[in-house]
This record gives sequence, C-alpha cells and structure tokens, in this order.
Amino acid sequence: MDLRAVREFALALQGALVERLSALDGKPFLRDEWKRDEGGGGITRVLEEGNVFERAGVNFSHVHGQTLPPSATAARPELGGRSFEAMGVSVVLHPRNPYVPTAHMNVRFLVASIRGAGAVWWFGGGMDLTPYYPFAEDARHFHRCCRDALAPFGPERYARYKKWCDDYFFVRHRGEPRGIGGVFFDDLNEPDFATCFALARSVAEHFLPAYVPIAERRKDRAYGERERAFQAYRRGRYVEFNLVYDRGTLFGLQSGGRAESILMSLPPRVAWRYDWRPEPGSPEAQLYTEFLAARDWLAEE
Repeated sequence: MDLRAVREFALALQGALVERLSALDGKPFLRDEWKRDEGGGGITRVLEEGNVFERAGVNFSHVHGQTLPPSATAARPELGGRSFEAMGVSVVLHPRNPYVPTAHMNVRFLVASIRGAGAVWWFGGGMDLTPYYPFAEDARHFHRCCRDALAPFGPERYARYKKWCDDYFFVRHRGEPRGIGGVFFDDLNEPDFATCFALARSVAEHFLPAYVPIAERRKDRAYGERERAFQAYRRGRYVEFNLVYDRGTLFGLQSGGRAESILMSLPPRVAWRYDWRPEPGSPEAQLYTEFLAARDWLAEE
C-alpha cells in the first residue's frame, strides 16, 4: 500500500471538485483547515448561499488514533483494539432549486494496525443521488456513469455495488430508500492495492460527469414555495439517515473529528410534517410511486 499516493490523490481530487463546482455555482468555496487533538486533521471547503447550492461541502480528512471507533468495528469485530489511520474525501451538494437533486460522493482509505500482526487496509466509497422532483433521463444518466466507472473492473461490479447502495442508503424506520441510489462499496482490499486504488479513483473521477450535466439541465427551471416546501420535507429523510445510520458520520463523531465539518452534510433548510402524505397523482406522489424503489435504470434504456 502507498499512503502518500492516496493522500496526494485525495487532495488533488478535492481541488478539482471545488474548482468545477465553484464554476457551476459562480461563487467561491471557503477554506477551513482544522486539526484533531488525537492526531491528524483536515481541510473543509464549504459554499453556502450560492446561486446553485444552498450548501455544498467538499471535505478532505486524514486522521489517526489509538483505537478504531465502534462504527468501524461493528461489522468487523476482529479489528477491535487496533490503532488506525484514515483519509478520504467526502462531497455533499444541497442545491437551492428543488428540481436539482442532492448528491453525495465519498472515497476513503483506512489502515488498522496492532503490534505483532500485519496491518489491515481497505477502501470504501461510492456516490448516490437524492432527487425531489425526479426525471427518468437524469436517473439513467447518473447510473450510466456509475456503470462506466466500474466497467474496467469486471461486468459484475456495477450490479453488485448498485444493490449494496440500494441496501445501504435505506431509511429503515421509514421503510423507504433515501433516493435513487448509485453505487456503494466497503472493505475493498482484493485482489491487490493497485486495483482497489484504481477502482476508488475511477468512482471519484466519474462523479462530476454524473452530476454536473443534471445540475446544469435543471438549475434554471422555475419553481415556487410548494416545491421548496416539499424539498424541505424530503430533506428531513436525508437528515434522519445521516444521523441514525451513516457510517461516515458516526465514524467522524466517534473518532473525535470536527463536528462542523462532519455535519456540513446536513441541509440548511429542512422541515418535518406529522404523518404527511402526498396527494395521489401529484408530482410529489410520483417520487414515491416511480422513483423511491429499487429499479434497474439501465435496463430501461
């Protein structure tokens, strides 16, 4: 494994993402560098109250500590008690226009070590799309880019990682998916470091081609308070998932990361309604009936 190569890639990725997203929005990202008491730190890049994005965050972190937090060992108890080093880039985009979907992308690399045993390393990450007023052509485009990112690594990867994404980004207490999915993977360490690193890079490098054309196509569409109110309501599901289930959020908080940087994933405007249901046949109902279900979008091309 090559920690320096991963760090160099992650920092370059953050820079490229910030540059392209700032050009899309027309406003610059703030830069906030932070350090962690136990070791390491990160660079948070945030754009708020922009022309396209109410909040956009592109975070780099590289932290280390004496003991892996519970979120990292729940599924792998054999790693309990190991020291760790973790780095990655996390992106969350909350647009202003309800016709532009929220998007998330993350790539990360972790190393767990203990005296007397070899280090264990793995990659994780993925990208997913959370629309409010969705379009089938956007869903197909996003999933096509996900498939293309994984195609060099075997024809079975996309189907496997798509299902993993559908299963992972599921708000279990609501019985519904967070959005229309994408791809997700974790604990990736086979067949070798070079292949795993290349796969993580490919996923990261396909994010802008997957998202930017959708945002450009929808960002100037007219909307009103009805659409904004529904967007705020659906954003509540995003908040619930991130605070209850998301491994990255839990890892960051449990490992003593900077709360402001970790919680930049939450939208700035959000609302909850008690036991609300959309009117049957409405555009809001269409999200539930046609999009919030596991679908093979590419089979419909």
